[in-house]
Amino acid sequence: MHAISHFIGGVFQPVFHLIGWLLAFIYDNVVPNYAIAIALLTIIIMGVLTPFTVKSTRSMMAMQKLQPEIKKLQVKYKGPDNRQQLNEEMMKLYKEEGVNPIGGCLPMLIQIPFFISFYRVLLESVEMRQAPFLLWVNDLSSRDPFFVLPLLMGAAMFAQFKLNPPPPDPMQAKIMQFMPLIMTGMMAWFPCGLVLYWLTNTLLTIAQQWRVNQVVEIEAAKQRS
Repeated sequence: MHAISHFIGGVFQPVFHLIGWLLAFIYDNVVPNYAIAIALLTIIIMGVLTPFTVKSTRSMMAMQKLQPEIKKLQVKYKGPDNRQQLNEEMMKLYKEEGVNPIGGCLPMLIQIPFFISFYRVLLESVEMRQAPFLLWVNDLSSRDPFFVLPLLMGAAMFAQFKLNPPPPDPMQAKIMQFMPLIMTGMMAWFPCGLVLYWLTNTLLTIAQQWRVNQVVEIEAAKQRS
């Protein structure tokens, strides 16, 4: 993972430098605690990415509304011989309704540069070594010895999954359902600082998603009336 992060990190080098500079700035000028600095930086990143989150939510809700039409097409063009025709008709439907079928994945894709950059900062910054967080976590650059933060992160991701509109594709829905478990297993061995970033990000996303869902539902109600 370390070698992969360096390879990908080269592509995201500007983001890596920006993350490192912002983290140091917050630590030096706002609060002399790297754990709190990571949380504050996460809030800043979430604020910048809010328009993409709103767009993603609108896309997922639009896809949900198209489910009856999609099921009709799946019944009409059932069978392996009609698969190409089914794909063409579905793409035509998406185009007519102005829906992006992969729009719901946008926030996750945008998070990748920040995730990799945080990982590199935690590994390469000497200041992060032995930087405490709370109680048993006394080194943000190493893993949580009792796996408490990864478990909290997994629980938060599961709550986020329940809050989001279900994906239209059954296979995608199953993958998303198991994603919290997969991410918990992966992040259990990652530096505490990175898990803290993802946990804070997920909690903020839940609050943000709840508010966006309210706004979109109000707009939809106005359109119906």
